[in-house]
Amino acid sequence: MKIAVEGCMHGDLDKVYDTIKYIENTRNIKIYLLLCYGDFQAVRNGKDMDSLNVAPKYREMKSFWKYCSGQEVAPVPTIFIGGNNEASNYLCKYYGGWAAPNIYFLGYAVVVKFGNIRIGGLSGIYNARNYCLGHHERPPYNDNTIRSVYHVREYDVHKLMHLEKLIDIFLSHDWPLGITDYGNWQHLIQQGTLGSKPAAQLLKKLRPSYWFSAHLHCKFTALVEHEEGGPYEVQYDKEWLAITRKLNCVFPLTFRRGDVGRTKLDMQDCRQWVKSRMEDRGAKPCEFSQTAPPHKPFDSYFFLASQYYCHSGYETLSFIFYLLLAQLIVGSPRNPQIVSFLELLDLPSVLDNASDSRDTPPSLPQKDDYSEDIPNEDEDDLEDDAERNNENRSS
Repeated sequence: MKIAVEGCMHGDLDKVYDTIKYIENTRNIKIYLLLCYGDFQAVRNGKDMDSLNVAPKYREMKSFWKYCSGQEVAPVPTIFIGGNNEASNYLCKYYGGWAAPNIYFLGYAVVVKFGNIRIGGLSGIYNARNYCLGHHERPPYNDNTIRSVYHVREYDVHKLMHLEKLIDIFLSHDWPLGITDYGNWQHLIQQGTLGSKPAAQLLKKLRPSYWFSAHLHCKFTALVEHEEGGPYEVQYDKEWLAITRKLNCVFPLTFRRGDVGRTKLDMQDCRQWVKSRMEDRGAKPCEFSQTAPPHKPFDSYFFLASQYYCHSGYETLSFIFYLLLAQLIVGSPRNPQIVSFLELLDLPSVLDNASDSRDTPPSLPQKDDYSEDIPNEDEDDLEDDAERNNENRSS
């Protein structure tokens, strides 16, 4: 099976899919899967721009909205993780799910199967300051939470560290710390410390056959050969479902550190429960369903660069009515894919019961800059690099 990989998509789905078609035609091959490892930018409409942490001059609608609305369909199954330039209000579906027909988001930390290939992913980038916090961010985001929402958390790494079976492919947005020691690092690195410590831990523990990372905009393309197997569709991974079900009770949803170290993982009963459940229900995720009205090219928000969003028309009014009704019934609109996933594992919806944590604690300084002045560099990374260098000098 041939697999295409893409670094930072930045919403240019049309260009990437056209390139895949060109490769298939010129080389007379078939590509069965596309993997994207961060900065996918699944922006459905103008309102999603409010949760995209880039400077206004880089905010473009690009082409994802066409695939989310059904105007276009991804010609090849696509699996992606989140980076540090995402519409976080849409990708806050922690457990993952369909972002559009034939386009699957791996969630904050998830393992799925595609055919006989096992694919894992860790969304976001590492930031030492927020690593031990819970997932406290809720939209609408303020100047701090619009950054911290995409920072990797200890809880998610803890879950991934419990995987025992072989991972064929692993995706992360920033590179594992120390990976440059195994290549021509003199050519690549000029100064500072490069890489993610949690990604390095996972690389050492999981030892996947392939690992792909993005974030630094080092452009490259690769095709991966694997043994044939089927069916060629996204399926839940049984071991990952068992780990998720076991650790959901300590899912941290506040600023406090998750109590992951004290959780006893006797996984045998959980694995057996999931196996039985999969035999009855099957391993295929539920179908994609829209949760927001798609972008319309004539939106005043996009062309006038307004900070206010306005839609008109019967479909939008129907959608607003649906969202208001959901607000009255459950407190906030619920994603049908998350509901289906929780029902599958017989888990409560802890996200519904979580307190609304939008305020920034005193220990986190306020910022009025963007994470990126140009789209491939996160200022939080530079700050953490400086902190680590200071620690090294003091020790």
